[in-house]
Amino acid sequence: MLNYIWTGFFLIAFAVAIVQAACGDAGVFGRMMDSLFAMARMAVMDIALPLTGIMALWLGFMNIGERAGAVRWLSRVVAPFFSRLFPEIPKGHPASGQIIMNFSANMLGLDNAATPLGLKAMHSLQELNPDRQTASNAQILFLVLNTSSLMVIPISIIAQRAILGAANPTDVFLPILIATYVSSLAGLIIVAVKQKINLFHPAVFGWVGGITAVLAALVWYFSTLTPQQMSDLSTLISSTVIIGLVVAFMVGAWIKKVPVFDAFVDGAKDGFGVMLKIIPYLVGMLVGIGVFRASGAMDYLTGGLAWCVASVGLDTAFTDALPTALMKPLSGSGARAMMVESMAANGADSFVGRLSCIFQGAADTTFYIVALYFGAVGIRRTRYAITAGLLADLAGIVAAIIVAYLFFA
Repeated sequence: MLNYIWTGFFLIAFAVAIVQAACGDAGVFGRMMDSLFAMARMAVMDIALPLTGIMALWLGFMNIGERAGAVRWLSRVVAPFFSRLFPEIPKGHPASGQIIMNFSANMLGLDNAATPLGLKAMHSLQELNPDRQTASNAQILFLVLNTSSLMVIPISIIAQRAILGAANPTDVFLPILIATYVSSLAGLIIVAVKQKINLFHPAVFGWVGGITAVLAALVWYFSTLTPQQMSDLSTLISSTVIIGLVVAFMVGAWIKKVPVFDAFVDGAKDGFGVMLKIIPYLVGMLVGIGVFRASGAMDYLTGGLAWCVASVGLDTAFTDALPTALMKPLSGSGARAMMVESMAANGADSFVGRLSCIFQGAADTTFYIVALYFGAVGIRRTRYAITAGLLADLAGIVAAIIVAYLFFA
């Protein structure tokens, strides 16, 4: 699947560039060349190298947690639920706890913590994979739930709105939470249908229903706070959870007489090896995305969608925010730039500015995550992982448009 998509980026970009050049845009191929090298540099210098330090840090802490028994404890807690969603994972296997920790970090918007935790979980799932080059059912479900990006506290989006002068930077909190939940639920249902997972089993339904109830209560509670209180509490929860995990790991290790620093160093060493495997996948995917964007193909895509929407008599106000939604599965930094651009051009409190923020929080960088997670373990045949991830993204985009009209139209 990745082979077809990556080749498609270049072929479509080249065809669009020829049309652009024929229409008098003599600089289109120059922009594509600039993007080619700029994206290759960004993949290594701006993503891989900074992420290497973060990977070493969190894999070190994860190794302390594993040796302290925290990961196995989490595995036992979620065993009834995970045994139904991930039947390939043996009871008590560390992968269950690692997956839960990754999801928790994602929900709290802790991107820097979530990625190393997710890569650790993917490596554990790869140990259970009978075909090392083909994605297993467990790996696909894990990846799709990652790409659907269930985010409870969108710290970075709120901060960016505050920087750009939004009167109430947190007013997108509830719409983002609703849209991202729809995306995650859609991803779970799509994969469950494909893998014949019974979502109505009491263990599964109880957990999903419980999570839904907790999120509903959280939405209600946050809706009673002032914008400043919401921002302060979000920051406090995020920081406390991550520091609390580190301290809990260390205390557990001390109790079990584990040499804490030695355990940290042993885990941190793996960070460098993981990044060496990831770099070629990152370079390839980001270069393809950059060329596609620089050729003008993305502009044609959004313009065509706006024409289709107008032709059936629907309101086209949301189409100006679509570049953020269309870029998000391709590039997180690109989507963030488009979100900022939308707020700067239209106003942080405009309909387009707010909808761009909801798009940014409703989905995740599907192609980046596929390249990162599957590339780290050498998966070449992704099966239906990308299709399911993109369908979950689409559900999140549709939900984002609906809730934006409900809240801000």
